[in-house]
Amino acid sequence: MSIPNVMNRYAWLGCTLLLAALPPAIAADTVPVAAAQYNIEDISVSTTQGITVVKVTMNQPLTTPPVGISLNSSDLVRVYFDFLDTSNALGKNILKIEEGGLRSLNVVEVGGRTRLVMNLSRPMNYVAAIEDKVVLITLQRIIAEPTATGSAAHFSEIKPDMSQLLSLRDVDFRRGADGEGQIQVDLSDAGIGIDVRQQGKNIIVEFIKASLPRNLERRLDVVDFATPVQTIETLTHGGNVRMVIESKGLWEHSAYQADTKFILKVKPVAEDLDRLASGKSGRGGFKGDKLSLNFQNVDVRAVLQVIADFTGLNIITSDTVTGNLTLRLKDVPWDQALDIMLQAKGLGQRQVGNVILIAPRDEIATKEKLDLESRQQISDLEPIYTESFQMNYQKADVIRTMLADPVQKMLSKRGSVAMDARTNTLFVRDTPTQLEELRRLLVKIDVPVRQVMIEARIVEAIDTFSRNLGARFGVQSSGINNLGISGTQAGSSALALGGSPSGSTLLNNVNMPALGATGAAAALGGPFTLGLSLIKINNGSLVNLELSALETDGRGKVVASPRIVTADQVEATIEQGSRVPFQQATSSGATSVVFRDATLRLRVTPQITPDNNIIMNLSVNQDSIGAQTSLTLPPVINTKQITTQVLVENGGTVVIGGIFERDESTLTNRVPLLGNIPILGNLFKNQAIRDNKTELLIFVTPRILKDSLNLR
Repeated sequence: MSIPNVMNRYAWLGCTLLLAALPPAIAADTVPVAAAQYNIEDISVSTTQGITVVKVTMNQPLTTPPVGISLNSSDLVRVYFDFLDTSNALGKNILKIEEGGLRSLNVVEVGGRTRLVMNLSRPMNYVAAIEDKVVLITLQRIIAEPTATGSAAHFSEIKPDMSQLLSLRDVDFRRGADGEGQIQVDLSDAGIGIDVRQQGKNIIVEFIKASLPRNLERRLDVVDFATPVQTIETLTHGGNVRMVIESKGLWEHSAYQADTKFILKVKPVAEDLDRLASGKSGRGGFKGDKLSLNFQNVDVRAVLQVIADFTGLNIITSDTVTGNLTLRLKDVPWDQALDIMLQAKGLGQRQVGNVILIAPRDEIATKEKLDLESRQQISDLEPIYTESFQMNYQKADVIRTMLADPVQKMLSKRGSVAMDARTNTLFVRDTPTQLEELRRLLVKIDVPVRQVMIEARIVEAIDTFSRNLGARFGVQSSGINNLGISGTQAGSSALALGGSPSGSTLLNNVNMPALGATGAAAALGGPFTLGLSLIKINNGSLVNLELSALETDGRGKVVASPRIVTADQVEATIEQGSRVPFQQATSSGATSVVFRDATLRLRVTPQITPDNNIIMNLSVNQDSIGAQTSLTLPPVINTKQITTQVLVENGGTVVIGGIFERDESTLTNRVPLLGNIPILGNLFKNQAIRDNKTELLIFVTPRILKDSLNLR
């Protein structure tokens, strides 16, 4: 095959690939002509007030303007203009511009047709017009344009003559009908500049030269809406307002602005079956621009050259790559087409930057093995250096033990490590490559330990109630012989209807008053009594009745609130109370003094999780001194204790335990037989009712301390 034929074949392949994205009506009109009627003689570019004008000078006027087709992908924005029956008379194919939104121009002549490819930095509107021999192509920035995943969109520019700072008025979130998350931002003016870009799993929205009210500077947790969006954090970043949107799973986003309303949608994406079939899934799969290929028994090298021309990548093909290929693909990403072709021919690829090496898989594996062996030999021959590492937060002896671990060695076989405990410094001697890896490791582990403040509130509520009822009944005689038969109460004055002489003796035939009170009730004078003389007999004797009653109702609350600050995963204890001494006999017969603790104690070990929750191992004691049972034995220690493990959100409060006690009792003393008489029997008995309730609750609130120890 002659050289011209080979060149024509490559030209035909390039034309087929470049025109694959065009509509069928345009792609069908690609038959090469014998000779070109028009020539492109000059191209110039000028920019004025954000409008870029490309002037294409022809040798003679065109009859109709060229047709423009735009192609936008994740990292590529292009506009194509096809000049039919036209040749390239510029003498070059690539023009570097870097003016306005135009980066460069590619002029490709294939089979009597010339394609002008404009590489843009962002999507732009374009219009083509004819003025005599000049074709004017005007490019103008799009004010509101939906963005594709991974691209940066600039919705509008800030007005240069604005006298005051623009601001955000409101930030709202809602769930769409298709399960997408919608972030709506209300702007004070439609002219606020907005940049949108994807950064890993996050979407970053920058509102240029805008201010943020204090009430909108917050972090919204929207997990409960069941959309890909997890959190929305809005904060001031320099002179701008930054919104960080964290998403989960497979998703794609689009954004647009309508007047003063900016809307960003994050839509869930289902798994692509084509990616699953090729062994690639998720957002890390094929992302190239879609194309259609139809090759019949074409040399593999020729197909690789066409893909290199289309993508702008540098493809190096090994001399061992040979053979022909028959391939028919329609609307597939170019990187998937390359992967399919390599699998069909048993080839592999290795990419470094924008250079791709294509070779048989065995050859690539052999080269990688030789490369690894070469690196190992270089490591054995590399010079040894000594470098010091000042530890700021970690202890040098702990790091030295980790580096010198013989099971998981982190140094090379020629490396060694020493430590200076006084200055907390490590001295590592190893190869430069290993020292660089160690430097990156120490940056990650020599960091300040986060701290947690734990506050416990121990609340003990006490509610006591008691009621005592009793009566005394007897006969008082004015003569010498007393008629009372069951005890006396000398020196009291009988309360009779007609009065009674002072100093008379009151005889109680029934002596069952209300039981005496203790504590505060006793201090107030004991039970209330009421004495009555019911009957006066002719011989001067009196029938007396004395009723007594006592009711006490008490309420109290004991609150203890221990607080303690400790580092992540470090146990801490706070304790307050008394130590009770007592004597204890020893084996020799002597006695020794031993102390027992009756304290309020909080022991906790916190662990901060990656999502800023806190796991706590808790032990809470509230001990008090009880009754002394014996002179030789220690006093009783009343103990209330809880030991548990809980997971709490930062700043949240959890009730880790509660103890409820209730003591109810009824005590009745009566005279046999007489006390059982209905109604009248109440004169021959007394009764005491008691109802005491005690409840203990323990609340725990952990807080992660950030910049300072703020204990308020």
